[in-house]
Amino acid sequence: MKSNILLVEDDTMIASGLIYALEQEDYIVTHCQNVAESLRVISTTQFDLAILDMQLPDGTGSQIHELLKGKNTAVIFLTVVDDEGNIVRAFESGAADYVTKPFRLRELLARVQRVLNTSGGGNSINLTLGGVTIDTAAGKAYLDENLLDLTALEYRLLLTFANHKGQLLTRGQILENIWDSSGSFVEDNTLTVYIKRLREKLGDSVNIETVRGLGYRVD
Repeated sequence: MKSNILLVEDDTMIASGLIYALEQEDYIVTHCQNVAESLRVISTTQFDLAILDMQLPDGTGSQIHELLKGKNTAVIFLTVVDDEGNIVRAFESGAADYVTKPFRLRELLARVQRVLNTSGGGNSINLTLGGVTIDTAAGKAYLDENLLDLTALEYRLLLTFANHKGQLLTRGQILENIWDSSGSFVEDNTLTVYIKRLREKLGDSVNIETVRGLGYRVD
């Protein structure tokens, strides 16, 4: 089944190039130029992924993101603002990725494919890790049938471990999965903090092993 993508971008040159490239990859693309137009489309159509420009003539991509929550739609933000604080806030709000302009088209297409694969493209896939069950379509994780209160980054970290059970993952590999970038803007202790928080929420149900000097492993 073809994935249905919402593209919200007011720059017609960027939009036309993206529409062509996405359609060449066999995606179904709906293009909107502003928030108002997007809201009308969202009310009648279910999307697997939304690519949202952050700065729009009548508002922001974040406003559209808020209305997409609960609709099982992954979100990639496009923005000219390359600021660590904004990036962190975007991920904490539930964004799947954050791409700064100018961007390389092939890289963006790879990120689109990765996000759709991770989210299940709208199809429910259940993963298990220790005593935790992950519903990838809903973007939720459960411990003994109780919903875990995870931030977007904690969820992506858990999903990374679930997709690589038994494998040794370096810090760099983990950051690439969480941030979909080189992770160069992340302070060295950021990953340690998120793993500590995740361990606290998972308790004894999942053993996140620290392999000193190498990385982490979850069996």
